[in-house]
Amino acid sequence: MIEAVNLAKHYGAKIAVGGVTFTVNPGLVTGFLGPNGAGKSTTMRMIVGLDKPTAGTVTVNGKRYADHKDPLHQVGALLDAKAVHTSRSAYNHLLAMAATHNIPTKRVNEVIDMTGLAAVAKKKAGGFSLGMGQRLGIASALLGDPQTLILDEPVNGLDPEGVLWVRNLAKHLAGQGKTIFLSSHLMSEMAQTADHLIVIGRGKIIADAPIATILAGGQQKKTRIRTSEVTRLSALLAGAGVTVECPENETLEVTGLDSRQIGALAMENQVLVYELTPLSNSLEEAYFDLTKDSVEYQSQEFTEDSPAAADAAASAATKGH
Repeated sequence: MIEAVNLAKHYGAKIAVGGVTFTVNPGLVTGFLGPNGAGKSTTMRMIVGLDKPTAGTVTVNGKRYADHKDPLHQVGALLDAKAVHTSRSAYNHLLAMAATHNIPTKRVNEVIDMTGLAAVAKKKAGGFSLGMGQRLGIASALLGDPQTLILDEPVNGLDPEGVLWVRNLAKHLAGQGKTIFLSSHLMSEMAQTADHLIVIGRGKIIADAPIATILAGGQQKKTRIRTSEVTRLSALLAGAGVTVECPENETLEVTGLDSRQIGALAMENQVLVYELTPLSNSLEEAYFDLTKDSVEYQSQEFTEDSPAAADAAASAATKGH
C-alpha cells in the first residue's frame, strides 16, 4: 500500500506537487495520469525517496522508503530505464543488485526468463534498444519479488507483444494481492489495464476513483442511430436538453435521450431504425475533460482554418513554384 498525506514538493517558487493526499491499495492496478509537468514523476520519485518532500509524508507498506531494511523486497520501481551501468551485461546488472539484498542467483535467472531477456542476458546493457531497456528495468523492479510495484511509463518502446505482456503482468500481480502503481500516456492501454485511476494536474489531485466511475462521469453519453429518415427522426427527437448531430449520411448521434426512449419514439412514429447503439465514453475523452484546465504546455490547435494550417499551405504553395 502507498499512502500520501499532504505531500508537497516546491522548487523555489515553482510548486511541482501541491499537497496531495491519496492511497494506492493492494489487489488493484492503479493508473496515474496527468499532463506533462503535472507532477507525476516528482510524486513517484518522492515515494521511493529520490526527492525529499517539502511538506507532508508518503509511506510504502507502512514505512517511509528509507526506513525499510529490505527495500527491494518491499518496493520495486522503474522510473528511468537508462539508470544502468552501460558496460555491464543485463545478467551482471541484476546479479549486482541481487548481491546487495541477499537475493539468490536463481531469482536473477527467473526474472530474466520472465521478462524475455534470456537471449540478450549476456550482452552489454548500453547496446540495448529502448524496448529491451524497458524489459531490463522491469526485471530490476521485479527482482526482490516486492509487495509494491511502481512503474513509470513501463510500455514505452515496447512492441505490441511487450505491451500485452506488461498488461497481463500488472493484472496477474494485482491478483496476487500486490500493490501496482503505474503511469502511461497510452489511454487505450490504461483503459484495459487499470482498475482505479488517480489523475493529477498542476500538482493537485483532480480525480481519484475507479475507472468505471471516471468513465461514467465524463461527457454526456451518446446514442448512434442509423436510419434512412434522418430529417424526420431529427425533428421528432428535438427538444429541451437534447442534442442531435448528423456526422455522416443516414447517421445521427443523440445526447439527452437514452436508447430506450429513442427506440420507443421511433416505433411510435413508424420510423425505420436499423441501428441503435449506446456509445460509451472513452478514457481519452474522460481524461481530456478532466484535465482541460490543468494542461501546462498548450499546443497550437491544427485545423484547416487555423493560422498554422494557413502558414503550412502557403509554404507548400511557395515550394511548388
